[in-house]
Amino acid sequence: RGHRVHVVTSLPWYRRHRVEDGWTGRVWRRETTSWGSVVRVSPFAGRDKANIPRRAVGFAAFSLLIGVRGLFVGGVHRRAGAVVAMSPPLTLGLTGWVVAKIRRAPLVFNIQDVFPDAAISTGKLSNRRVIALAAWLERLSYRRSDAVVVLSDDLRNNVAAKMPARHTGKAVVIPNFVDSDAIVPRSTDTAYRREFAPQADRVVMYAGNVGFSQSLELLVEAARRMADVTFVVNGEGSSRAELESLAAGLSNVVFVDYQSADRLAEVLASADVHVGPLRRGLGNVSVPSKAYSIMAAARPIVASIDADSEVARMIGSARCGAVVPPDDADALVAALRSLLDAPAELAAMGARGRTWVVEHASPARVGESYAALIERLAKR
Repeated sequence: RGHRVHVVTSLPWYRRHRVEDGWTGRVWRRETTSWGSVVRVSPFAGRDKANIPRRAVGFAAFSLLIGVRGLFVGGVHRRAGAVVAMSPPLTLGLTGWVVAKIRRAPLVFNIQDVFPDAAISTGKLSNRRVIALAAWLERLSYRRSDAVVVLSDDLRNNVAAKMPARHTGKAVVIPNFVDSDAIVPRSTDTAYRREFAPQADRVVMYAGNVGFSQSLELLVEAARRMADVTFVVNGEGSSRAELESLAAGLSNVVFVDYQSADRLAEVLASADVHVGPLRRGLGNVSVPSKAYSIMAAARPIVASIDADSEVARMIGSARCGAVVPPDDADALVAALRSLLDAPAELAAMGARGRTWVVEHASPARVGESYAALIERLAKR
């Protein structure tokens, strides 16, 4: 749409919580692109995700460095059309506010997960003082922003409830996009499936982060009860070792590391059904955007998630899968059995999901929403 975009982000580190090979040795790196630039800075990451104090210090150092670099991208102190800051980490709210003030631009604060709510719900955060500090920082960041972009109506209600009445209009729903041109429907007969599940007649897959928020022990229990189905867990994260231990002795559970980005469409196509398990109570503080990628690949989803969540409503609206109560193995197994035993309906669900996501979450549609928001703020 003609905008120049300058990105300040972290060096690649997320997969193993350390800076990846080929990116070490420098605190930051800069790349010039046809549409702007990308500056990558050290994330100051620690390998132990459960060490909240260590992570807090790392987030603070990262936020400071990313703010310094943000002051200079696109020309020293040149006025910007807008500054978009993303959370988590929550500390980037204040970083974005400082950069926006100096660059004389409106601040758009994008919330991917509501913090500290998500950390509290998963049990990762229990220290009352830390919770109080995070809640204060959260409210302050919302008040200092000109717009707060969230991914769903649930998140908008959550965020608006923490704002003074005069600020609630700042909360705007814009979903994450999925590259529906790169992720397209394909046959299940892929090189990935032949490599990792060569004897499988039917494949159920979870693809994504293996962490605290996901109830992946449900998959292991489902695998115990469905010996004729192969379950693939494609991903890495802090809970993977524990999950592998839980699945020890089950020949129909396969663990696969993250694949390169250019294989994403192939990975998603390799499953007959995908699952999206999220722990009870997280439906209104987090939206698993991987659901959009699954729908773009024309595969049905069985979501183990709160019934009043955005993902549940989306699946119901698109008629592209099934929703079962969170942490309910019986319901998950019943839903998987029902879908796997109806291949024609599986294909129809996949096609409906593909149609929905192209209409609602394509890059063009989401890009238009952000451009319109930024132009509206600029006029104000």
